[in-house]
Amino acid sequence: KLSPKPRKVLQLLRLKQLHNGVFLKVNKPILNMLKLVQPYVTYGYPSLKTVRELVYKRGYGKVNKQRIPLSANEIISDVLGKDGIHGMEDLVHEIFTVGPKFKQASNFLWPFKLSAPKGGFICKRHGFCEQRGGDWGNREELINDLLSRMN
Repeated sequence: KLSPKPRKVLQLLRLKQLHNGVFLKVNKPILNMLKLVQPYVTYGYPSLKTVRELVYKRGYGKVNKQRIPLSANEIISDVLGKDGIHGMEDLVHEIFTVGPKFKQASNFLWPFKLSAPKGGFICKRHGFCEQRGGDWGNREELINDLLSRMN
């Protein structure tokens, strides 16, 4: 059972299921929210390769509140064309560089449904930065290794 405050924060971050993933812009309010839910999430700074693989393999768009696979550039262009995003590479570029239309691009992407990591987690009960070494918390660039095992 989760207390109400972290539950609400996870809901605001669109993390409603186990092994869900989203892209966030790092700013003060988001960092405070992450601090609240730190024992329940792991986060970091993905590389361009990781972002591209996630969007191409597990990317789904939100079209009329429905989850639509990103099979053609027209799907992206119809929704985000007005923001100057017309295809997969534009979307990947906007997400990775955290451009001016990041909010629209990130909101268009449905939260990624990842699988459990190959080889499993090390220790879910301890933080990544703790001496014991666990899984939750900020892993900075090391998030790429975890995501490659989950994708």
